[in-house]
Parts: sequence; structure tokens; C-alpha cells
Amino acid sequence: MPATHRVTVEPLGQEVDCREDQTVLDACLRAGVWVPHACTHGTCGTCKAQVIEGEVDHGEVSAFALMDFERDEGMALLCCARPRSDLTIEADVEDEPDVTTYPVTDFAGTVAAVEDCALDTRRLLIDLDRPIRFNPGQYVSVEVPGAGVTRTYSIAGPPSRPGRIELHVRRTPGGVASDGWVFRTLGTGDPVRLTGPYGRFFWRPARREPAILIAGGTGLAPLKAMVLHVLEGDSEQRMDLYHGGRTAAHMYDVEEFRALAADHPDRFRYLPCLSEDSAPGYHRGLVTDVLAREMDTCRGHVAYVCGPPPMVEAAIRTLMAKRLFPRDIYREDFFDSADRARGGVRSPLLKR
Repeated sequence: MPATHRVTVEPLGQEVDCREDQTVLDACLRAGVWVPHACTHGTCGTCKAQVIEGEVDHGEVSAFALMDFERDEGMALLCCARPRSDLTIEADVEDEPDVTTYPVTDFAGTVAAVEDCALDTRRLLIDLDRPIRFNPGQYVSVEVPGAGVTRTYSIAGPPSRPGRIELHVRRTPGGVASDGWVFRTLGTGDPVRLTGPYGRFFWRPARREPAILIAGGTGLAPLKAMVLHVLEGDSEQRMDLYHGGRTAAHMYDVEEFRALAADHPDRFRYLPCLSEDSAPGYHRGLVTDVLAREMDTCRGHVAYVCGPPPMVEAAIRTLMAKRLFPRDIYREDFFDSADRARGGVRSPLLKR
């Protein structure tokens, strides 16, 4: 039985028990102690924290996300670090009193449907053994059978549908999860093991400004959850959703969003964008180009951005050029296996 150590999380002053075979992040989230995190695989650096007392095994982390001099200064990535003694850590914890946090829990699921929704993109519907509580925009970590690894996917449905979750999976050539499992052998009725919810990228109900939602590819998933959640309620907050793809074949849920825009013309606008194609009903150009044409200024808005890191970075630059400040931008970068190998480090100015 692995030894267990006590971890004190500052500045909260909260204590959690963490096994030596368990990451500090996992122990904190399961205990309901929320610390910053994003990729959960040692790639992005969001969960970087100061180890004030004690020793950790740093695990397999990207040299870009945790540099040698940072290790020497006592920094660690909580998503990979495992305790070797009692610890005191100091994390960059944000005080958000209007946000409900939900402990991470294990779930057993059964695949209810697998369907091709776009070119190289599949939609999974998974029935859970019990309801999952989450904030719209959060994600789950899914075990890849027989591979000894997990992959993370955002929940595309709203919290009002807790018994069945929807996931969007983009095919990555040679990917252990997508190419080797979801697009090859996964079928209806198959069992799935997953944990969640994770992530600090979710809808902030306290932010009442008009919202700009920008998605690239399957970055649509968490934004779809946000749109459905808001439109289910009685908020009059306006949302503009920009979704970018290379061609019309790469786009999905287009008719669903068009129907929502027609049903809620004063609250929701949908702008599908094609970067390499032209088609009726679509805007031509990169999603950032369309945003720049549509918005004279982004001042007075709040933005949520999700997708591949280059698209996210381009969107951030466009938003800031249109006078939106970092405090008003929430982001989520979707890393694939190639991104993890390269190491993707994101701007420390922006909210995760």
C-alpha cells in the first residue's frame, strides 16, 4: 500500500491526503480543493506551484512547461508531481465566490452512440452510472483501454443533462486514443471509464457583459455547453459564437446553431467561418479575420476562446487589438500528442 502524505495548500490553509502514487492535483481536486489546472498532462504549466516545504517526484513534465531553473527554485507542476513527504505548497488560487466547484469523481460509462459529425470528427454519447455535476465548459479525462494513458475531452452538453455526456473527438493521425480507438474499435455498448470534472475554463455567470465565443474545430464542444446552458435560462445576456473550420466538411452542428439563432435572435448570433473554402451561409476567412470585420471594438465584452493553440493565440491578439483586456478573456488550448511533445506554453496574462 503506497504511503500517504499530508499536503497543505496555501493561501487557503486547507489540507488533503495524497498517496505517493497519486498526483498532488488529483488529490486536491478529489478533495474539493480547487487549484489552477488545464491540460493535466504536464504540458501547459497552468498548475505550476511553489513547493514551500517537502519533497516531490516531478514526474514526466515538458521542459518548456517547467524549466530546470524553476525546479531549482522549488516550483512543480501539480498535475505530475507526487509527494515523497508531507508538503506545503503555494498555488495561484483565484477567489471566485460566485463559482461552484465540484470534486473530481470516477465514473463508469456505456457508449450510447458513436457518429461521424464532420470530416475526421466523431461525436460520442456516453451514459454514466450516475449523474455528473459540472460547470459548462469543463472536461473529463477518459481512460484509453489497454494503453495505460488517458485523454481529455470537453463536455459538449449543458449541466441540465447530467446522465449522458456528449464528447467531440478529432482524429489525430497515429493518435493512441483517436486513431487507435475512437475511430477504429469503439462502438455502441462499449464500457468507458472516466473522471471529472476538470478545468477552470467555464462559463462565469457573474460576468454579465455580452459574450464573444470563439472556437476552432472541436474547440466548439465547451462553447456549445455554454450556449445551451445560457439559452436554457432566463438571462438576457447576448452571445456571439464564431466557429472556424477549413471547409464546410469540417464544420458540424451548423443547423442546430442556426436554429438556436433563429429562436433567440436577441440573445444569440452564430457565425460559421471557412478559412479554405466558400459556401452559402458561411463567412469566408479565418475566424479571427471574420471577428475583426464584424467587431469595431470588443470593449465592454467578455470572451471565451477554445481550440488549437495557434488559433487561440491569434484570437487573443485580435481581441486585444480590439481593446479587450486580459482580465476579460478566458481561454482553453486543445493540445494533441504532437503539441505535448513540443511543449505548449501559454501566456501567463490570460485566464485559463
